[in-house]
Amino acid sequence: MRWDCLHHAHLMTAHECDIYPPGPRLPWRQRSIHLLRPQTVAMAASGRSREERWSLAGKTALVTGGSKGIGRAIVEELAGFGVRVHTCARGDADLQECLRRWGADGRLARVTGTACDVAARPDRERLVAAAREELGGRLDILVNNAGQTMFRPATETTAEDYARLMATNLESCFHLAQLAHPLLVAAASGGGESSSVVNVSSIAGFVSYPALSVYSATKAAMNQLTRSLAVEWAKDNVRVNCVAPGGVRTDIASSSGLKLDPEVARKMGEAEMARVPLRRIGEPEDIASIVAFLCMPAASYITGQVICADGGRTIAA
Repeated sequence: MRWDCLHHAHLMTAHECDIYPPGPRLPWRQRSIHLLRPQTVAMAASGRSREERWSLAGKTALVTGGSKGIGRAIVEELAGFGVRVHTCARGDADLQECLRRWGADGRLARVTGTACDVAARPDRERLVAAAREELGGRLDILVNNAGQTMFRPATETTAEDYARLMATNLESCFHLAQLAHPLLVAAASGGGESSSVVNVSSIAGFVSYPALSVYSATKAAMNQLTRSLAVEWAKDNVRVNCVAPGGVRTDIASSSGLKLDPEVARKMGEAEMARVPLRRIGEPEDIASIVAFLCMPAASYITGQVICADGGRTIAA
Protein backbone atom coordinates (compact mmCIF):
# COMPACT_ATOMS: atom_id res chain seq x y z
CA MET A 1 0.00 0.00 0.00
CA ARG A 2 1.41 3.35 -1.03
CA TRP A 3 1.50 6.41 1.24
CA ASP A 4 2.31 9.65 -0.52
CA CYS A 5 0.82 12.98 -1.52
CA LEU A 6 1.55 16.19 -3.35
CA HIS A 7 3.16 18.75 -1.06
CA HIS A 8 5.31 21.50 -2.54
CA ALA A 9 5.67 19.25 -5.61
CA HIS A 10 7.33 16.50 -3.54
CA LEU A 11 6.25 13.03 -2.43
CA MET A 12 5.84 13.03 1.33
CA THR A 13 5.63 10.27 3.90
CA ALA A 14 2.58 8.81 5.63
CA HIS A 15 2.58 11.11 8.64
CA GLU A 16 2.19 14.17 6.38
CA CYS A 17 -0.84 13.09 4.35
CA ASP A 18 -3.98 11.00 4.29
CA ILE A 19 -3.97 7.49 2.95
CA TYR A 20 -5.55 7.12 -0.48
CA PRO A 21 -9.07 5.71 -0.47
CA PRO A 22 -9.47 2.11 -1.61
CA GLY A 23 -10.21 1.49 -5.28
CA PRO A 24 -8.50 1.80 -8.65
CA ARG A 25 -5.38 3.95 -8.74
CA LEU A 26 -6.02 7.34 -10.33
CA PRO A 27 -3.63 9.15 -12.65
CA TRP A 28 -1.34 11.42 -10.61
CA ARG A 29 -3.01 14.66 -11.72
CA GLN A 30 -6.49 13.40 -10.76
CA ARG A 31 -5.09 11.96 -7.56
CA SER A 32 -3.71 15.34 -6.57
CA ILE A 33 -7.07 16.98 -7.14
CA HIS A 34 -8.73 14.36 -4.97
CA LEU A 35 -6.28 15.03 -2.16
CA LEU A 36 -6.64 18.79 -2.36
CA ARG A 37 -10.42 18.85 -2.27
CA PRO A 38 -10.75 18.44 1.55
CA GLN A 39 -8.33 21.34 1.98
CA THR A 40 -10.81 23.91 0.63
CA VAL A 41 -11.78 25.16 4.07
CA ALA A 42 -8.19 25.41 5.28
CA MET A 43 -7.21 27.31 2.15
CA ALA A 44 -10.13 29.67 2.66
CA ALA A 45 -9.03 30.29 6.23
CA SER A 46 -5.46 31.05 5.18
CA GLY A 47 -6.69 33.83 2.91
CA ARG A 48 -8.42 35.67 5.73
CA SER A 49 -7.12 38.60 7.68
CA ARG A 50 -5.82 38.11 11.21
CA GLU A 51 -8.99 39.70 12.58
CA GLU A 52 -11.18 37.30 10.60
CA ARG A 53 -9.18 34.23 11.60
CA TRP A 54 -9.52 35.09 15.28
CA SER A 55 -13.20 36.05 15.14
CA LEU A 56 -16.43 34.23 15.99
CA ALA A 57 -18.73 37.14 15.22
CA GLY A 58 -22.05 36.05 13.77
CA LYS A 59 -21.68 32.39 14.74
CA THR A 60 -24.27 30.36 16.64
CA ALA A 61 -23.67 27.74 19.33
CA LEU A 62 -25.40 25.20 21.53
CA VAL A 63 -23.60 24.68 24.85
CA THR A 64 -24.87 22.06 27.28
CA GLY A 65 -24.64 22.48 31.04
CA GLY A 66 -24.24 26.24 30.82
CA SER A 67 -25.49 27.44 34.20
CA LYS A 68 -22.46 26.51 36.33
CA GLY A 69 -18.71 26.14 36.35
CA ILE A 70 -16.96 25.42 33.08
CA GLY A 71 -20.20 25.50 31.09
CA ARG A 72 -21.11 28.96 32.29
CA ALA A 73 -17.61 30.20 31.47
CA ILE A 74 -17.91 28.74 27.95
CA VAL A 75 -21.27 30.43 27.39
CA GLU A 76 -19.90 33.77 28.51
CA GLU A 77 -16.66 33.40 26.53
CA LEU A 78 -18.43 32.56 23.28
CA ALA A 79 -21.09 35.23 23.76
CA GLY A 80 -18.34 37.74 24.47
CA PHE A 81 -16.91 36.94 21.04
CA GLY A 82 -20.24 37.73 19.41
CA VAL A 83 -21.67 34.21 19.24
CA ARG A 84 -25.42 33.72 19.68
CA VAL A 85 -25.56 30.99 22.31
CA HIS A 86 -28.35 28.67 23.37
CA THR A 87 -27.64 26.67 26.50
CA CYS A 88 -29.34 24.31 28.91
CA ALA A 89 -29.32 23.23 32.53
CA ARG A 90 -31.03 20.44 34.44
CA GLY A 91 -32.27 22.88 37.09
CA ASP A 92 -34.64 25.49 35.70
CA ALA A 93 -34.12 27.84 38.67
CA ASP A 94 -30.36 27.94 38.06
CA LEU A 95 -30.91 28.50 34.36
CA GLN A 96 -33.39 31.34 34.87
CA GLU A 97 -31.04 33.07 37.29
CA CYS A 98 -28.24 32.90 34.73
CA LEU A 99 -30.49 34.17 31.95
CA ARG A 100 -31.56 37.06 34.16
CA ARG A 101 -27.96 37.96 34.92
CA TRP A 102 -26.88 37.60 31.32
CA GLY A 103 -29.81 39.68 30.17
CA ALA A 104 -28.54 42.58 32.27
CA ASP A 105 -25.16 42.44 30.51
CA GLY A 106 -25.23 43.95 27.05
CA ARG A 107 -22.60 41.54 25.70
CA LEU A 108 -24.52 38.48 26.90
CA ALA A 109 -28.11 39.60 26.48
CA ARG A 110 -28.78 37.35 23.45
CA VAL A 111 -28.06 34.11 25.31
CA THR A 112 -31.13 31.86 25.46
CA GLY A 113 -31.72 28.63 27.33
CA THR A 114 -33.84 25.54 27.85
CA ALA A 115 -34.26 23.33 30.91
CA CYS A 116 -32.96 19.90 29.93
CA ASP A 117 -31.77 16.70 31.55
CA VAL A 118 -29.23 15.53 28.97
CA ALA A 119 -29.49 11.99 30.35
CA ALA A 120 -33.00 11.77 28.87
CA ARG A 121 -33.33 11.18 25.13
CA PRO A 122 -36.61 13.12 24.71
CA ASP A 123 -35.07 16.09 26.52
CA ARG A 124 -32.11 16.06 24.14
CA GLU A 125 -34.42 16.05 21.14
CA ARG A 126 -36.40 18.97 22.55
CA LEU A 127 -33.17 20.83 23.29
CA VAL A 128 -31.90 20.69 19.73
CA ALA A 129 -35.32 21.67 18.40
CA ALA A 130 -35.37 24.67 20.75
CA ALA A 131 -31.85 25.67 19.76
CA ARG A 132 -32.77 25.45 16.08
CA GLU A 133 -35.71 27.77 16.64
CA GLU A 134 -33.88 30.25 18.88
CA LEU A 135 -30.85 30.44 16.60
CA GLY A 136 -32.76 30.94 13.38
CA GLY A 137 -32.22 27.46 12.02
CA ARG A 138 -28.43 27.75 11.99
CA LEU A 139 -25.88 25.98 14.19
CA ASP A 140 -22.13 26.49 13.76
CA ILE A 141 -20.89 25.14 17.10
CA LEU A 142 -21.89 22.34 19.47
CA VAL A 143 -20.20 22.15 22.87
CA ASN A 144 -20.93 18.95 24.79
CA ASN A 145 -20.05 20.13 28.28
CA ALA A 146 -22.79 18.78 30.55
CA GLY A 147 -21.58 15.98 32.76
CA GLN A 148 -21.85 14.33 36.12
CA THR A 149 -19.24 12.80 38.39
CA MET A 150 -19.63 10.17 41.06
CA PHE A 151 -17.09 9.07 43.65
CA ARG A 152 -17.92 5.47 44.49
CA PRO A 153 -15.89 2.25 44.70
CA ALA A 154 -16.56 -0.09 41.81
CA THR A 155 -17.93 -2.77 44.15
CA GLU A 156 -20.51 -0.32 45.49
CA THR A 157 -21.63 1.09 42.13
CA THR A 158 -25.20 0.09 41.28
CA ALA A 159 -26.68 -0.56 37.87
CA GLU A 160 -28.59 2.69 38.23
CA ASP A 161 -25.39 4.61 39.02
CA TYR A 162 -23.71 3.13 35.96
CA ALA A 163 -26.63 3.84 33.63
CA ARG A 164 -26.99 7.41 34.86
CA LEU A 165 -23.33 8.27 34.30
CA MET A 166 -23.23 6.64 30.88
CA ALA A 167 -26.38 8.46 29.78
CA THR A 168 -25.29 11.84 31.11
CA ASN A 169 -21.66 11.85 30.06
CA LEU A 170 -21.36 9.62 27.00
CA GLU A 171 -24.74 8.89 25.44
CA SER A 172 -25.72 12.56 25.52
CA CYS A 173 -22.48 13.52 23.79
CA PHE A 174 -23.06 11.02 20.98
CA HIS A 175 -26.78 11.64 20.56
CA LEU A 176 -26.53 15.44 20.59
CA ALA A 177 -23.79 15.24 17.96
CA GLN A 178 -26.10 13.06 15.86
CA LEU A 179 -28.99 15.48 16.25
CA ALA A 180 -26.84 18.53 15.52
CA HIS A 181 -25.04 17.04 12.53
CA PRO A 182 -27.50 18.17 9.80
CA LEU A 183 -27.43 21.73 11.16
CA LEU A 184 -23.64 21.74 11.42
CA VAL A 185 -23.28 20.45 7.86
CA ALA A 186 -25.69 23.08 6.54
CA ALA A 187 -23.80 25.86 8.32
CA ALA A 188 -20.45 24.63 6.97
CA SER A 189 -21.68 24.37 3.40
CA GLY A 190 -23.23 27.83 3.52
CA GLY A 191 -20.19 29.93 4.39
CA GLY A 192 -17.12 27.98 3.31
CA GLU A 193 -15.96 27.55 6.92
CA SER A 194 -15.99 24.40 8.98
CA SER A 195 -18.49 23.88 11.76
CA SER A 196 -17.17 22.70 15.10
CA VAL A 197 -18.01 20.19 17.81
CA VAL A 198 -16.08 20.50 21.07
CA ASN A 199 -16.48 17.85 23.74
CA VAL A 200 -15.42 18.44 27.33
CA SER A 201 -14.03 15.28 28.90
CA SER A 202 -11.47 15.02 31.72
CA ILE A 203 -7.91 13.91 32.39
CA ALA A 204 -9.61 11.09 34.30
CA GLY A 205 -9.84 9.53 30.84
CA PHE A 206 -6.03 9.31 30.85
CA VAL A 207 -4.95 8.86 34.48
CA SER A 208 -6.50 6.66 37.15
CA TYR A 209 -8.17 7.88 40.31
CA PRO A 210 -9.73 5.68 43.02
CA ALA A 211 -13.53 5.55 43.19
CA LEU A 212 -13.91 7.08 39.71
CA SER A 213 -13.98 3.97 37.53
CA VAL A 214 -17.27 4.59 35.71
CA TYR A 215 -16.77 8.34 35.40
CA SER A 216 -13.28 7.76 34.00
CA ALA A 217 -14.59 5.21 31.52
CA THR A 218 -17.15 7.69 30.17
CA LYS A 219 -14.49 10.34 29.70
CA ALA A 220 -12.06 8.00 27.97
CA ALA A 221 -14.88 6.97 25.65
CA MET A 222 -15.59 10.64 24.89
CA ASN A 223 -11.96 11.06 23.87
CA GLN A 224 -12.17 8.19 21.41
CA LEU A 225 -15.58 9.29 20.15
CA THR A 226 -13.99 12.66 19.37
CA ARG A 227 -11.34 11.03 17.20
CA SER A 228 -13.79 8.75 15.42
CA LEU A 229 -16.29 11.50 14.60
CA ALA A 230 -13.46 13.78 13.45
CA VAL A 231 -12.45 11.23 10.82
CA GLU A 232 -16.02 10.42 9.83
CA TRP A 233 -17.23 14.03 9.55
CA ALA A 234 -14.17 15.65 8.00
CA LYS A 235 -15.77 15.21 4.58
CA ASP A 236 -18.69 17.33 5.85
CA ASN A 237 -16.38 20.19 6.94
CA VAL A 238 -17.29 19.48 10.57
CA ARG A 239 -14.31 19.50 12.92
CA VAL A 240 -14.52 17.56 16.20
CA ASN A 241 -12.14 18.22 19.09
CA CYS A 242 -12.08 17.72 22.83
CA VAL A 243 -10.77 19.53 25.90
CA ALA A 244 -9.80 17.37 28.88
CA PRO A 245 -9.63 19.54 32.02
CA GLY A 246 -7.60 18.64 35.05
CA GLY A 247 -8.47 20.06 38.45
CA VAL A 248 -10.72 23.08 37.94
CA ARG A 249 -12.39 25.27 40.53
CA THR A 250 -16.07 24.28 40.08
CA ASP A 251 -18.89 22.89 42.20
CA ILE A 252 -19.31 19.65 40.21
CA ALA A 253 -18.23 17.64 43.25
CA SER A 254 -21.33 18.82 45.11
CA SER A 255 -23.45 16.50 42.96
CA SER A 256 -21.02 13.59 43.12
CA GLY A 257 -22.25 12.03 46.33
CA LEU A 258 -18.87 12.56 47.96
CA LYS A 259 -19.01 14.14 51.41
CA LEU A 260 -15.65 14.93 52.95
CA ASP A 261 -14.52 16.58 56.11
CA PRO A 262 -13.19 20.04 55.08
CA GLU A 263 -9.74 19.23 56.43
CA VAL A 264 -9.62 15.95 54.51
CA ALA A 265 -10.75 17.74 51.35
CA ARG A 266 -8.04 20.36 51.83
CA LYS A 267 -5.31 17.75 52.21
CA MET A 268 -6.54 15.83 49.16
CA GLY A 269 -6.48 19.03 47.13
CA GLU A 270 -2.97 19.88 48.26
CA ALA A 271 -1.74 16.39 47.40
CA GLU A 272 -3.19 16.63 43.91
CA MET A 273 -1.79 20.12 43.31
CA ALA A 274 1.65 18.87 44.33
CA ARG A 275 1.54 16.72 41.18
CA VAL A 276 0.68 19.69 38.93
CA PRO A 277 3.82 21.37 37.55
CA LEU A 278 2.15 24.81 37.36
CA ARG A 279 1.20 24.43 41.04
CA ARG A 280 -2.28 25.88 40.78
CA ILE A 281 -5.82 24.76 40.23
CA GLY A 282 -7.46 25.61 36.93
CA GLU A 283 -10.18 28.20 36.51
CA PRO A 284 -13.28 27.72 34.33
CA GLU A 285 -12.03 30.50 32.07
CA ASP A 286 -8.89 28.48 31.32
CA ILE A 287 -11.07 25.84 29.69
CA ALA A 288 -13.45 28.30 28.03
CA SER A 289 -10.58 30.01 26.22
CA ILE A 290 -9.46 26.74 24.64
CA VAL A 291 -13.00 25.91 23.57
CA ALA A 292 -13.37 29.32 21.92
CA PHE A 293 -10.06 28.91 20.08
CA LEU A 294 -11.04 25.49 18.73
CA CYS A 295 -14.18 27.03 17.23
CA MET A 296 -12.32 29.81 15.40
CA PRO A 297 -11.14 29.84 11.77
CA ALA A 298 -7.62 30.09 13.24
CA ALA A 299 -8.06 26.45 14.32
CA SER A 300 -9.39 25.27 10.95
CA TYR A 301 -6.60 22.68 10.54
CA ILE A 302 -7.21 21.10 13.94
CA THR A 303 -9.54 18.14 14.28
CA GLY A 304 -9.63 14.89 16.24
CA GLN A 305 -7.48 16.29 19.03
CA VAL A 306 -7.87 15.91 22.79
CA ILE A 307 -6.20 18.84 24.54
CA CYS A 308 -5.34 18.33 28.20
CA ALA A 309 -5.78 21.59 30.11
CA ASP A 310 -4.34 20.44 33.41
CA GLY A 311 -1.32 22.54 34.33
CA GLY A 312 0.90 19.68 33.19
CA ARG A 313 -0.65 17.02 35.45
CA THR A 314 -0.74 14.29 32.80
CA ILE A 315 2.92 14.74 31.83
CA ALA A 316 4.33 14.93 35.36
CA ALA A 317 6.16 11.98 36.84
